Amino acid sequence: MKRFTFVCLFASTAFAAVTAFAQQFNSDSYLSKPHGMATVILTFGERNDMYMMTFSLIPRWEFTAAAYTYHPSGDRTVDNGYSSSYYFKYMIYENAAKTGGFAVKAGTGMDPGYISSYGLQDAFQTYWMNAPATIPFFGNKLSWDVMPGASVTRNWGTDEKTASAFTYSTRLAWYPVNMETSIVGEVFGAEGTVRALPEYKIGLRWEPNPNVVLAATYGAEFDGPNGAGFEIGAMLFTPPFLKL
Repeated sequence: MKRFTFVCLFASTAFAAVTAFAQQFNSDSYLSKPHGMATVILTFGERNDMYMMTFSLIPRWEFTAAAYTYHPSGDRTVDNGYSSSYYFKYMIYENAAKTGGFAVKAGTGMDPGYISSYGLQDAFQTYWMNAPATIPFFGNKLSWDVMPGASVTRNWGTDEKTASAFTYSTRLAWYPVNMETSIVGEVFGAEGTVRALPEYKIGLRWEPNPNVVLAATYGAEFDGPNGAGFEIGAMLFTPPFLKL
């Protein structure tokens, strides 16, 4: 049976109060960015690179397209394949302080953290849905993201059967000094026809200004050779100019 990837991360984050955004991370928060904003996300790493664009075209909605290159050998001169993902996000609820709420996401395609289980040839035949929720604690010094979900992959494996999985992801962000930096821990994985293999990441994330978030992380599997390795990433936020 193929194995699904499970990841643990630590990073620093800022932007929009205590909400941590996805970057080279699996977990997401409830928050949809302000109407009209576009977000460019770039990640470069030992195992994979990511290029992602998110558009907040409609209030409470986000639409995302992402492309990934995969080089698990660690040799950036050797390209082992490509993958892509397309999905939407709808923010269902946000609290009055704008520090917590919940949303729903759905799409197709897989990110590199899952490719070792699904395979590049199967990644774009995967359809998934999850529900990110964010809960603040201790005056927003802690922010907890929980993201349960499910996936279905058509023509999976040598038998070309339909494979399903329950997916889970959770992340805790701690702001020890100010609301511009934090330490974040995350775990994610899946159970079902496709299973999880534990992985972790540690790193630092920093917001030098409201338009840029930078991150550097290191990731490895708890019991395996297919970790993400070193990664650096940037998130760039535009003014709210693109509205429907």
